[in-house]
Amino acid sequence: MHNLVEEKSAFCTFDKSTTVNALAAGLTFSIDDAPHPLCRLAASQLQLHLQYQEEWKHNFGLSSDAEGAIIGKMFGVLVVRTKEDELGYLAAFSGKLAGGNHHAGFVPPIFDGLVEGGFVNTGMTKLTKINQEITSLELFDPEANAPQIHLLKTLRKHHSISLQNKIFEQYHFLNKMGESKSLVEIFANTVYKKPPAGAGECAAPKLLQYAFRHQMEPLALAEFWWGLSPKSAYWQHGHFYAPCREKCGPILAHMLGR
Repeated sequence: MHNLVEEKSAFCTFDKSTTVNALAAGLTFSIDDAPHPLCRLAASQLQLHLQYQEEWKHNFGLSSDAEGAIIGKMFGVLVVRTKEDELGYLAAFSGKLAGGNHHAGFVPPIFDGLVEGGFVNTGMTKLTKINQEITSLELFDPEANAPQIHLLKTLRKHHSISLQNKIFEQYHFLNKMGESKSLVEIFANTVYKKPPAGAGECAAPKLLQYAFRHQMEPLALAEFWWGLSPKSAYWQHGHFYAPCREKCGPILAHMLGR
């Protein structure tokens, strides 16, 4: 991706032109509209980056010689204006990309659960150990070991729920007034009551969080699917989609004051 304002910055500038400035004039932010022309321009620049970058490898299923499981990915672009009145855009991906959370030219995650030595890795290691113990007992003598297997499965369930809740507690989202609210608080008053798995890891919340944290004004947002989708024919390569309602709806309602 080109035109980074500074090293390690996620802000990318548009080429200065009267056309770009004219398109941004009077632009009012909305997530319900069709992709704005500036979003399409930002997305086309991001897509060129995805095609030709060599910093990381991820199998989107678009090349016959790519290695690893095929994992299509949702990407997002947010057109913003900085406090210095500079026009540009931010880019983000949902979940992880190439096994990581941090890549040049993309905004960081709200919470990084991949930090070495962090509680997430420790918790997942414990879950793996419990699973191995269950498998070993089931293979050796499932009937004789039934009570212990039941106990381990109960322990696994409680540990998994506890770990997930602790992860949710790490996510805090800013709104356009600079007010912060946790993921748990956001979903407490919804029909879900609790956040669904993966909430807070989508592109749109990441983009808005970065913009608000760096005092940037959001102007337009668009998300597109990149790669094949082994799970559903709904996701089509290169097509634009609105932010998901289940995971993003309540979060964006808080962030945008809707």
